[in-house]
Amino acid sequence: MKAARWYNRRDIRVEEVPEPRPKKGEVKIKVAWAGICGSDLHEYLAGPIFIPAGTPHPITGEKAPVIMGHEFSGEVVEIGEGVEGFTKGDRVAVEPIVACGACPSCRQGKYNLCVHLGFHGLSGGGGGFAEYTTFSAGMVHKLPPGMTFEEGALIEPVAVAVHAVRRGKMLEGESAIVFGAGPIGLSVIAAARAAGARQVISVEMAEKRREFARKIGADHVLNPTQVKVNEEVLRLTDGRGVDLAFETAGVPVTLLTSVDCIRPDGRVVIVSIWEKSAELNPNLLVLTEKELLGTIGYRDVFPAVIALIADKRIDASQFITAKIKLDQIVKDGFEELVNNKDKHVKILVSPQP
Repeated sequence: MKAARWYNRRDIRVEEVPEPRPKKGEVKIKVAWAGICGSDLHEYLAGPIFIPAGTPHPITGEKAPVIMGHEFSGEVVEIGEGVEGFTKGDRVAVEPIVACGACPSCRQGKYNLCVHLGFHGLSGGGGGFAEYTTFSAGMVHKLPPGMTFEEGALIEPVAVAVHAVRRGKMLEGESAIVFGAGPIGLSVIAAARAAGARQVISVEMAEKRREFARKIGADHVLNPTQVKVNEEVLRLTDGRGVDLAFETAGVPVTLLTSVDCIRPDGRVVIVSIWEKSAELNPNLLVLTEKELLGTIGYRDVFPAVIALIADKRIDASQFITAKIKLDQIVKDGFEELVNNKDKHVKILVSPQP
């Protein structure tokens, strides 16, 4: 079968690999659609980050080259020994977290904080940028009738946003600002709206992405090159500041501005993956009792996200800006995002011939 494998920075190759067979407790999935994630782009440009390069991953036992793709949906075509509750033909999406199940975090049910955390499609063991993949049945979720495979491939990035909103303990009627209007930033806007946010402000430099932010549900969209964001936020909130800020851009200035825009006792949730470090004066938090929170992946949210997408409280289909075949993944996928990132939200890839 064909699969896209990461070898090194800017070195992803579509090549023939053996077709996998499900092990005990696994199902085999014929991949329908897989999304290119911001994390995938980070790996392409600046990796390895999650990808095990020099040392094999402690759970999968694999190292680069590895099959990529962790946002995907497909059809169950084979069922491994001991698996119950699935039949051939089931339409599914994969919650791609790879966890050991034995560390203190895993034993507490916080599997996204596993000491050996990995992701299917980044850490070895297969992935969605392939015609077929296998994965633990316990992390596979059935799609409801009427949900498309394309929508199913968007469950994973929306889950990141829903988990971030939960981490921020957003209450109905609170206000929020979201820095960055890429795929995750837009998903956070949608998730905040679904959680009952009274007011959502988006901050984004790219014109096309500002248009997306308005379409997704932002009340106000600010261009940081044209306005002083903190002053504009105070004006829009009657001098109070917002209750929550979500940082999805991964650059120092947005982190500092996030802290500046929240009210005293407000919360900042960092959703982005960072390529470099940032400096922050702790007094900005100490003297106002503001909170700074991190979030990674998701846990126990896939069923809720599936429901949110199924009943259109989050219209995930709006995020799709291009659909390509696996053979096009470098030129029309990764390089397209590098050169024309501002005009895209989500590029979906079909691995099937």
